[in-house]
Amino acid sequence: MGLDEIVISRGIIEAYTKKLLDCLELDVAVCGAGPSGMVAAYYLAGAGKKTAVFERGLAPGGGMWGGGMMFNEIVVQKEAKEILDELEISSVEFAPGYYTADSVEAVCTLGSKAAKAGARFFNLICIEDVLIRENMVNGLVINWSAVESAGLHVDPLTIRSSYVIEATGHPVEIMKVIERKMDVRLKTPSGKIEGEKSMWAELAEQHTLENTKEAFPGVYVCGMSANATFGSFRMGPVFGGMLRSGRKVAMEIIKRLG
Repeated sequence: MGLDEIVISRGIIEAYTKKLLDCLELDVAVCGAGPSGMVAAYYLAGAGKKTAVFERGLAPGGGMWGGGMMFNEIVVQKEAKEILDELEISSVEFAPGYYTADSVEAVCTLGSKAAKAGARFFNLICIEDVLIRENMVNGLVINWSAVESAGLHVDPLTIRSSYVIEATGHPVEIMKVIERKMDVRLKTPSGKIEGEKSMWAELAEQHTLENTKEAFPGVYVCGMSANATFGSFRMGPVFGGMLRSGRKVAMEIIKRLG
């Protein structure tokens, strides 16, 4: 049997179009496919919630791919070891309470587990704006990342969702859109993005979980976005807080969706 290039092209176009059309209305739109976003998607989809992940880059994984300074190993503390075990990510105890894991295995497994749970992934997508109704975010305004990079004037499309998860990490892209475009107060002490502080791993890990919450009606922050929004420290290549934050945000939204 020969291969027909047009059949190949048709298969890709039809399958992608069907997937996108099916995700125009969601329970949860996850912005960013870093570790916290993918963990959130895994738990949400596993609970039967219609979930899609939108990632600006070509590959999911965020900062986890490179481990620490391109040594592709990460560290997870004992409080998050159970999540590694549940996801079947291999780990080795390096010191009491500290576990190392291969960052490439971790990223690939997170993406696979989330997708197999039912989450849909859309890479090379940027979030231009959000949908606002009665002072509440209820969707995203999306475009191709290449359109943004090239500076082209191409109108976007929209996704409706009951909740949005801001998991873009350090840039807090969704919160910046809301702060810049809307005359509103965020649920932060100043009403604005508080900003990320320098590294202090112990407090950062603790605060990541504490700051994982609703930052504006309809928008939850998790992972490094939580600390950047509410004004806490960065933590470097220890990822227990990321994993626990992703699980926490999923559970909070599952409760609200019922």
